[in-house]
Order: sequence, then structure tokens, then C-alpha cells
Amino acid sequence: EVRLVESGGGVVHPGGSLTLACITSGFDFSARDMSWVRQAPGKGPEWVAGIHKRSLTTRYADSVKGRFTISRDNAKNTGYLQMDTLKPEDTAVYYCDMGGYRGQGTQVNVSL
Repeated sequence: EVRLVESGGGVVHPGGSLTLACITSGFDFSARDMSWVRQAPGKGPEWVAGIHKRSLTTRYADSVKGRFTISRDNAKNTGYLQMDTLKPEDTAVYYCDMGGYRGQGTQVNVSL
């Protein structure tokens, strides 16, 4: 059974930090590139960041470049998204996506 479980979301003040994790099982994690996608209330999905299956390259949406860092540990079948200098507009449900496999998401709220 394919499983992706995101965690690490929560409520944080603007300027704060959170680290999201995506723990996976049931498929070959190291064979797939990974992305983080978010969806804010009333809006469509937004691609946030992506990383090559062997961490050779990373890419970021302009809206998070310089503030977010994507990484992965293939030995642990786990991906991460380090989010710094958070802004209210970062409020969304964050999902990890691996070639069509997607978890249930974790909620991030950035507010005063």
C-alpha cells in the first residue's frame, strides 16, 4: 500500500519557521522526484518546490525562493520542506507529491 504522511504543520507568527516532513512507504521512494504543493483556502493548487530523486537539483517557486528549502533522505524514505521567514500568504495545506502519489496534507497557518 502506498502511503505518504505529511507532518510538521501548525500555527506560526509571521517571520517564523516550520519544518514539514513527508514519510513514505509502499513504493520506491528513491526512484521518484518529489515536490511540495500547497493549496490555500479558495485557491487552486500551487507548486512550491521540487527535488530530483537523487537530490541533484532543486527548484522553487518565485514566491518561496530564498525562504524555503526542500530536501530528502532516501535512506529514510522521507522528504522535508524547511520553511523560514513565513508570511501570511504562505497559509495553506501543504502536500508532498511524488509522481502522482500524494498525502493527506498538513495545515500551515501564518498569522499574528
